[in-house]
Amino acid sequence: MADITAASHQPATVEPSLHRVMGPWLLLLFIVGDILGTGIYALTGQVAKQVGGVVWLPFLVAFVVALITAFSYLELVTKYPRAAGAALYTHKAFGIHFITFIVAFAVMCSGITSASTASRAFAVNFSSAFGLGLEGGTGIILLGLAFMAVVAVVNFRGVGESVKANVVLTCVELTGLLIVIVIGMWAIGMGQGDVSRITEFHTPEGVSPVWPVIAATTLAFFAMVGFEDSVNMAEETKNPSKIFPKILLAGLLITGLIYMLVSISAVTLVEPAELGEGEAPLLKVVQAGAPNFPIGIFAFITMFAVANSALINMLMASRLVYGMSREHVLPPVLGTVHPTRHTPYIAIIFTTLLAFGLITFVGSVPQLGGTTALLLLCVFTVVNVAVLVLRKDKVSHEHFRAPTILPIIGAVACGFLTGPWTGRNPEQYTIAGVLLAIGVVLWAVTVMVNKRMGVVPKAPDVEDLGTGSTVN
Repeated sequence: MADITAASHQPATVEPSLHRVMGPWLLLLFIVGDILGTGIYALTGQVAKQVGGVVWLPFLVAFVVALITAFSYLELVTKYPRAAGAALYTHKAFGIHFITFIVAFAVMCSGITSASTASRAFAVNFSSAFGLGLEGGTGIILLGLAFMAVVAVVNFRGVGESVKANVVLTCVELTGLLIVIVIGMWAIGMGQGDVSRITEFHTPEGVSPVWPVIAATTLAFFAMVGFEDSVNMAEETKNPSKIFPKILLAGLLITGLIYMLVSISAVTLVEPAELGEGEAPLLKVVQAGAPNFPIGIFAFITMFAVANSALINMLMASRLVYGMSREHVLPPVLGTVHPTRHTPYIAIIFTTLLAFGLITFVGSVPQLGGTTALLLLCVFTVVNVAVLVLRKDKVSHEHFRAPTILPIIGAVACGFLTGPWTGRNPEQYTIAGVLLAIGVVLWAVTVMVNKRMGVVPKAPDVEDLGTGSTVN
């Protein structure tokens, strides 16, 4: 993370290019590791509560929507193989400073809500691992705040994100899910559980199952996000225009299959209603399928997985705030760099305080996860439209081209899933609106200060604005 801050203190020179170290296997592990995480560990039970035994169906629908949007990202990342993501594509397509800012700030907000979701899940699993017996309320909130404070300290000290570290973290996250799958398949083979549940809809009498599935999909989508973050590795990938399409699609297919198997295992071993109680559903699955399995080990694996999600998201959020400050679209103070740690400590404090507020006053995993999905669905809608707008922009090299129908379907599907007609909890709109309103107010104040001081904001440097995305 020191690269960003160091650059701000150097004279204008020709910047060296990033080192292309990622081949297909390392890129695949990065993508799988980005997608796996808090979503499936924490929200399986909430999805089951809404639809019953067909808990796998909302995950499948979310996977299809993510897959369609991935085609748009593939066209754009192979067309513009630069580390910037949605902010870059938005700026190239529309060229409007404020729209680019809103997209970048929405991505930043999604990182904070995702990290807050992870902190809540961490607290619940910490309680289970150490037998604290905290099911909710003040105890979980305090644990979540303490965990977020530790993340802030680590963030302040500076964390170098390396591919090798990602491989280790991915293996840990994957191990936890494979434990659930193996226990589930073994139990099913031994005649335990009830496989027939996977076809049962638990919906109110006389209500079509379509709308509960759509409502559950808006929550399940949180488990599928993260794939879009891989486009920020384009400049560090060998021959990205060639290998990105097959590797990104393979990563989505692998994680989609894992989620299906986890969902089926979960609902087979635990009643949907019971699965929806509490905030650690997969712990219940392990206990039901393998009572003698040391549950503390699984709780530690879950803690490790969600802790990784929180740290990466807070790193991304603070660096985005820093980047926007350096481009004069947020107050200059947010771009302040610590003289010895060389980290954007004011931006870290700002994003951590927002996370504290979410953990304290929202707390609920479904609402935090749902808000993350809402923000990113809005961003994905813009990206799908940007693909079509940028078709007129020709580049000299060959690149992936998505079938025209897919960005259209993707824009409609993502836009549809953001609407109140989906049954999304209104609280999610409030949370997202408050976060974005904070950004707009800060932006407006900055514009006024810039005018008074005669500072002319330059066109957004999307290399700085789009430095990250969210992982779940």
